[in-house]
Amino acid sequence: MSFRLQPTPVARPNRCQLFGPGSRVALFEKMAASAADVINLDLEDSVAPSDKDSARENIIQATHDVDWGSKTLSVRINGLDTPYWYRDVVDLLERASDRLDQIMIPKVGCASDVYAVDALATAIETAKGRRKPITFEVIIESAAGLAHVEEIAASSPRLVAMSLGAADFAASMGMQTTGIGGTQENYYMQHGESKHWSDPWHWAQAAIVAACRTHGVLPVDGPFGDFSDDAGFRAQARRSATLGMVGKWAIHPKQIALANEVFTPSEEAVAEARDILAAMQQAKENGEGATVYKGRLVDIASIKQAEVIVRQYEMINSA
Repeated sequence: MSFRLQPTPVARPNRCQLFGPGSRVALFEKMAASAADVINLDLEDSVAPSDKDSARENIIQATHDVDWGSKTLSVRINGLDTPYWYRDVVDLLERASDRLDQIMIPKVGCASDVYAVDALATAIETAKGRRKPITFEVIIESAAGLAHVEEIAASSPRLVAMSLGAADFAASMGMQTTGIGGTQENYYMQHGESKHWSDPWHWAQAAIVAACRTHGVLPVDGPFGDFSDDAGFRAQARRSATLGMVGKWAIHPKQIALANEVFTPSEEAVAEARDILAAMQQAKENGEGATVYKGRLVDIASIKQAEVIVRQYEMINSA
């Protein structure tokens, strides 16, 4: 390993990020009472241009009036290519309560996009004496965003999470699909009479995970559009978790339980991880650098893998 140690991301439950439009106030209390770890109140795609101002006011008021419990409270602002984003940032940071934890920046294409929001946020916080610095999550949803993903991951100390926005990413890449996440019908290998479907999002997710882990940022999988397909959501989420992502978006309340299920280490996985740690501790006491556990080699690297599972489990259960 490089002598520059890989930084540790912020320790927070992030298994499920539930989205809801800022224009639908009736949803706020239900979202606050849900089992989602992160609440994303939206000012962007789910809010019509005519409703942007009122949605912003709704969200500001909700930071004062709604009990969000221990959840991370985030607001997705409008994109930097719109006339709305600066007012989103100004009004949120000048008038929202300190209960607001995070701003989500959509369609980030380069580090300069984050810098622009960071500079504005810093000026407002300084001017208003805001006690709790706002954190950022960015969404990678363009070819440029993926091409510049590592510089984006390193762009600001405020940045704590990064998500993949599959739909806009697919459009930016010119992908021939209207599906949002999941396996795509025409993305397959043919072997004789058999078809084998692979994951068209895998390479983008792997790039995001690598950039995030390099710079201490939480990598998060984005939306799965077909909320009637529980098996498809689970399959996508399991692939994401296996790659190192910590959670997934929910665009429908029924997806919350699915995301929490997949991104919470199972009792069996935790038990095995603890057994591996115990086996390696015994090997260490015997002066050995490796040992055999259930017929397979485990060594120092195995300790690191097991510790990831145990830490994730303990953090979730202590929240």
